[in-house]
Amino acid sequence: MSVKLSVVIITLNEEKNIGRCLDSIKNIADDIVIVDSFSTDRTKEICLSYGVNFLEQAFLGHINQKNFAIAQARYTHILSLDADEVVSEKLRASILKIKLNWKADAYQMSRLTNYCGYWIRHSAWYPDLKVRLFNRTKVRWGGQNPHDKIILSPGATQDYLAGDLLHYSYYSVKQHLDQINFFTGIAAKEMKEKGKNASLWQLLFKPPFRFVYMYFFRLGFLDGFAGFCIAGLSSYAVLVKYLKLYLANKNEVPI
Repeated sequence: MSVKLSVVIITLNEEKNIGRCLDSIKNIADDIVIVDSFSTDRTKEICLSYGVNFLEQAFLGHINQKNFAIAQARYTHILSLDADEVVSEKLRASILKIKLNWKADAYQMSRLTNYCGYWIRHSAWYPDLKVRLFNRTKVRWGGQNPHDKIILSPGATQDYLAGDLLHYSYYSVKQHLDQINFFTGIAAKEMKEKGKNASLWQLLFKPPFRFVYMYFFRLGFLDGFAGFCIAGLSSYAVLVKYLKLYLANKNEVPI
């Protein structure tokens, strides 16, 4: 069965990334929907130059924003991307093939991340399997903010696509640290709202375990200095998340 495909992207101040993302989907998209959270840079201008359907919506949280976005698409079959992602040539060929003979309800693909100019092939970052191509009547975005994921409906089928989704994550350590502060705040707030607590055990052991797991067990050392940075900052992120939760619960410190 040949299908029409809507590509859906949420954005906020993505002028550095969005053009590259849109260039990569030109020959696979029959409809492009951008849901923007009122960017203050050139994101809107760049998107409109590509002739996309550009909508503005105050940010609802990663999960709700993405569910809102796929509901705005013209077609039932969706490719959901982040603005800092690019469809590789091999993945593009796989998607074109699937459009001509769509069989499963959802398709998973590997995501390959570029960190400060280095492609990361270990460190628990690859293969970073993501479901991004799907029939929207068979799935929904779920998970725990800010870590959204596709949840398949009971009985829905899933297959795998060859080719990498290229992810241009961080251009500097400072950007990584800023993102850690932002995402750990979201995560700690959601955990607190669900009644979760942080124990001394978690504060003492989870951060170093994260480093050991990523750098040694998941071969982060093979990614060179970038692998060391990723393991170290991932360990730091775990510590910060549980510190924020611990202090918010114990002393009512704002997250």
